[in-house]
Amino acid sequence: MATDPLSVANQRIVETLASRLRRRQVVGSRETALETVLVLRQVISKVRFSNIDQLVEIIRSVGRKLVEAQPKEHTVGNTVRKVLHHIREEYHTASQGTAVVSTSKDTLSIAKFVLQGQPRKQNVPQKTTLNESHGMLKENDADDPDAFARTLKPVLMEAIQDVLDELETVYDNISKNAKDHIHSDEIILTIGKSSTVEAFLKAAAPYRKYTVIVADTAPSYRGHDMAQSLSSAGISTVLVPDSSIYALMSRINKVMLGAHAILANGGMFAITGSLLAATAARAHSTPVVVCAGQFKLTPQWNLYHEYGALDFADPSSVLGFEEGNLVDKVDVVNPFYDYVRPELIDAFITNDGDHPPSSVYRLIKEAYDDEDYEL
Repeated sequence: MATDPLSVANQRIVETLASRLRRRQVVGSRETALETVLVLRQVISKVRFSNIDQLVEIIRSVGRKLVEAQPKEHTVGNTVRKVLHHIREEYHTASQGTAVVSTSKDTLSIAKFVLQGQPRKQNVPQKTTLNESHGMLKENDADDPDAFARTLKPVLMEAIQDVLDELETVYDNISKNAKDHIHSDEIILTIGKSSTVEAFLKAAAPYRKYTVIVADTAPSYRGHDMAQSLSSAGISTVLVPDSSIYALMSRINKVMLGAHAILANGGMFAITGSLLAATAARAHSTPVVVCAGQFKLTPQWNLYHEYGALDFADPSSVLGFEEGNLVDKVDVVNPFYDYVRPELIDAFITNDGDHPPSSVYRLIKEAYDDEDYEL
């Protein structure tokens, strides 16, 4: 049998990333997703398996180990689910011996439109079937236990490369229609430093003249970096303290936020201060737009708290230990993320188009398989 759950080399690769996640040496949604894809690619290239169930279980075990190492980075689990979805897709295509080509008849099916909503464009080039190029798939072949893996791996490598390409180009794909969302003479509010929002705003700068107000996001003050970056790109930028958000909101045309994770109900975890900005925007009927890649879609719900944070930072940056008399009398928390409810968000701008919060569950249904919601 070619059952090799995880070789020593693979265990070392997985444990290295798990250790880095545990120590917060890899932080940020996109960075953790990229690292996860690279590890999964190495694991799949070296692992031995003789049927699809063995491969799926190996990937899920790797996913569980990485998620347990840092459960607050949702994109780790999301990436594992995406890879599993691609693995099953390629396996079914290969086992049926049919090419992955979307015909106009399938794409414009009335039944699909009713069940799933408007289908997305799929500019998928015609592929040579795996059966034509490598021969028939043979699972559990006693004569050649590695035949199944040897036949399937080249196709899986292509599928994983697609996931990697999507992550590497996510900023460009989100920003390509920026000029359609931002209009001349608008005043836009953002908070903290989101790489996605930064790329989006810079992409519109050559076509529109607008002003960005950046909240400084105390106590991390990441807004300072954002303001400096936007200003150096020639965008009119104003840096303000978080306490000014509500007072300024009547002059704001649009609020643009980044996201750490988008939940199945259309809510999201975002940098601290996002809830303040979204609530103030709702009071003034100002639209709130979230820029985020689809790799942040998470098949989880925030069932346990309406306001709570996903993670907490060092409280000493809020109230220093030199305030000894006061520290003994209060509990100091420094939440790193806010939970923003779906009713406070107007639209998500993703690398696959714009979607309202009510459509997030459908996007998750398309991106992941039901059996992978729990790794």
